[in-house]
Amino acid sequence: MRKTALSAQIITKVFVFLLLLSSCSKFQRIVKSADWRVRYDAAVKYYEKGDYYRAGALFEDLIPILVGTVEAEKARFYHAYCYFKQGQYIMSADKFKSFHDTYNRSEFAEEALYMYAYSQYMDSPTINLDQGNTDTAINAFQEFINRYPTSKYSQQASGMILELRAKLEAKAFSLGLLYQKLIGYRYDYSKASVIAYENFRKDFPDSKLQEEAAFHKIEAQYFLAQNSYYTKQKERYEEVLNLYNTFIEKYPKSTFLKRAEAIVENSQKKLLSLQNLQKKINNTAQNTN
Repeated sequence: MRKTALSAQIITKVFVFLLLLSSCSKFQRIVKSADWRVRYDAAVKYYEKGDYYRAGALFEDLIPILVGTVEAEKARFYHAYCYFKQGQYIMSADKFKSFHDTYNRSEFAEEALYMYAYSQYMDSPTINLDQGNTDTAINAFQEFINRYPTSKYSQQASGMILELRAKLEAKAFSLGLLYQKLIGYRYDYSKASVIAYENFRKDFPDSKLQEEAAFHKIEAQYFLAQNSYYTKQKERYEEVLNLYNTFIEKYPKSTFLKRAEAIVENSQKKLLSLQNLQKKINNTAQNTN
């Protein structure tokens, strides 16, 4: 039984190898064909079968030859999809945008512009990385909606814009938190954290995280004041109080209220100490004179 099973495995592997060899030989014959129509028809068949690597290789070679022909339009559209289907989203974005700009009256133009935006969406990184591509994707979807407001893709495009903006929101908020965690390593991260939370406030005014961000900004400002030079401490502790007053006015029942009050209490003590210290300095100066 074992010998029979082993023989069957060997036969299967040999068959698969011969099939692959035959397939490769056939593809090479098509590539070397002098008749571009043979290559074009084969490229379309490969594409329809889902063999995007071979289809893409043939379309890549054919596109310069097909300029000015009826087949050129479909070849370029399918070529862009070949990149997309293989996960090469930067290339597919470029090809779809190029297609739309060249064939803006084509039956495929609307889909091409949507796929340009969708390719950018697929290339959008996780929130721990730079979000330049996310901004590009949002702008691309907005461009699509502006150009084709009644498109069947408009609803998906709007949904993806919301999803991408949520990612930018999470990135902006996490940036403030990251700087706060790093304050123990470098003093200037406290200032960076304050700035990050202020940017978040401005950029995402309707965010559900606004309350938490406002509290963390108070925290960051307190750390900034605490680690500042003596000459800047008074101004920066006073800013803690200003931020707190704005916070309780907007969120009088906040779950962060007790923690904010503790920070304010400490800030007031620090200000009183600074005031007393300044009096001693002034008295010493007067006595010296």
